[in-house]
Amino acid sequence: MNKQELIKMLEDIEWEDFEAKEAKTAVPKNSWETVSAFSNTAGGWLVFGIKKSGKKYFITGIDNIEKIEQDFLTTLRGEKFNKKMSVTSKKYEIEGKNILAFYISSASSKDKPIYYNSRKNTFIRTGSGDQRATPEEIDAMYRDSSYDQKDKEITKFTLKDLDIETMDNYRTYLNNIEPDHRYNKYSTEKLLSKLCALKDGKVTIGGLLVFGQEDSIADIITDFRIDYLEIMGTSYSDAEDRYSYRLPEEKNLFTYYFSIMERLIRKIDIPFKLKGAFRDENPPQKIAVREALVNLLMHSDYFSPAKPRIRSFIDRIEFFNPGSLPKPIEQIIQEDFSLPRNPTIAKIFRVIHLSENIGSGFHKMLEGWKSYYKQTPVISSDIDMYKITFPFTTEKGGQKGGQKGGQKGWPERVARKGGQKITEKQLIVLTIIGNNPSISRKEIAKKLGINVSAARKHIDALRRKRLLKRVGPDKGGHWEVLEEATEE
Repeated sequence: MNKQELIKMLEDIEWEDFEAKEAKTAVPKNSWETVSAFSNTAGGWLVFGIKKSGKKYFITGIDNIEKIEQDFLTTLRGEKFNKKMSVTSKKYEIEGKNILAFYISSASSKDKPIYYNSRKNTFIRTGSGDQRATPEEIDAMYRDSSYDQKDKEITKFTLKDLDIETMDNYRTYLNNIEPDHRYNKYSTEKLLSKLCALKDGKVTIGGLLVFGQEDSIADIITDFRIDYLEIMGTSYSDAEDRYSYRLPEEKNLFTYYFSIMERLIRKIDIPFKLKGAFRDENPPQKIAVREALVNLLMHSDYFSPAKPRIRSFIDRIEFFNPGSLPKPIEQIIQEDFSLPRNPTIAKIFRVIHLSENIGSGFHKMLEGWKSYYKQTPVISSDIDMYKITFPFTTEKGGQKGGQKGGQKGWPERVARKGGQKITEKQLIVLTIIGNNPSISRKEIAKKLGINVSAARKHIDALRRKRLLKRVGPDKGGHWEVLEEATEE
């Protein structure tokens, strides 16, 4: 039988994931790998009495169902595993043969990693198989076990080790957005204490990351950084260079926030729109990326070998967070659940209204982006990371965000150059040519993902507008961009 037929026979089970094992006369030794893997990932069903061969399943049955059930459950409650576990068990009779099914729940973050005999026997679930966890993944689980505690830890540093300019800028920002806030009246030391950045005269890890001097932060995190890259392509392979811009290292999270946000604003559409008598400075698509950026800052595992990273491609923006989420994303969205990995960092940004005060902010990310770009951001995750992708494109191409004629759904943003309006694809053509004046029309078409005829039309339009000219013959000549284009 195939998987669907087996599931139909066991139709009272909600099959999130399952592993079938023969177990005719005894509990298979490799069952413990699966127990560890299910416990350390999303849970699943372990079924005894079924043999899997390729994609086919065969009912083999169990000779002594009571004994095997007792042996299995006794082991889980004994000393073999580092944590005692309780499981759900079910018995079935199919084709006259006995089958046992055990549901292994996902362990809470504070209990992981789950392993048997020794730490090296820590497994995770990848696809439909068990895989031994790497030392880095095990370390990440241990850090997750102290979720929402790490950035509260006290360091050896004091107020003098923090960056004066950053603290002054924070106070100025708070005073500008909320002049009547009671924190404006506090001394710097009292303000930092209220923000949980300072405790008993010592700086917390969260306070150090937001307000610290470079050397102080480097003392506890030797390679502290937030990567921000701009790639003029849909991947590294189709870009002229690996990246066209990379943000220089900043001294702390507060300065990183403003430097990155300044770049992100240039990548999204912000059409002129009035809100009452004033221009709307916070449309939903801008709020979406702002929430994503602060979400990255408050949820990242800064002690992970991987680093927080934002990549801006021509068809999407990606936010990569080292460190797992506290719950499955479906539950976070459904419950509007908020438990930041770094609550001190979260509070510091929430006080100055740069993050959602109630809930996780995921709704503003998803709905805000979709309201303008007609695309829902994609969230993917693993045991030690999660990624949020904000797509500019549509899956089938065509219209996007109310604009028409977008090849592959590329955003038809409008730029202005020399007093004239040009489409974003024309702006991309100018950027490609600016990076490589000798590039051919065929190569331009390949980078845009369009045919040569369509690329020629964009080039001809730019030449008619006197924004681009050809110097020399088609073979051996080169292009010349007449002015630097800037987006509105």
